[in-house]
Amino acid sequence: MNVLYTLKKNSDFRRLYSRGKSAVTPCMVVYCRRNPLGHNRVGYTVSTKIGNAVTRNRGRRRLREVYRLLLPQMKQGFDIVIVARKRCVEAKFPKVQNDLLKALEELGIIKEAET
Repeated sequence: MNVLYTLKKNSDFRRLYSRGKSAVTPCMVVYCRRNPLGHNRVGYTVSTKIGNAVTRNRGRRRLREVYRLLLPQMKQGFDIVIVARKRCVEAKFPKVQNDLLKALEELGIIKEAET
């Protein structure tokens, strides 16, 4: 079930910003809220403050790939918005991946390890 569902509507983003829980790391801010759909939807925000279009797209691609790699470890039924910070583009890939993992653990989206 590795299908990626994306958030596109401005109203969905605004709802998450106002009513969702958030976790902050040096590379990103992650907002999440339960949804009734039974699968996760994700949206990415990269501000023009971060750089030109090439830089923003690189940041967005990195966030998409990090999310894709963590998807099998995630609980389902959440709307998630990942907001990139300047360090997201400058940091090494494992640092970005670790930051997203920490944020998702803080928000309770990562499945518990089975022992």
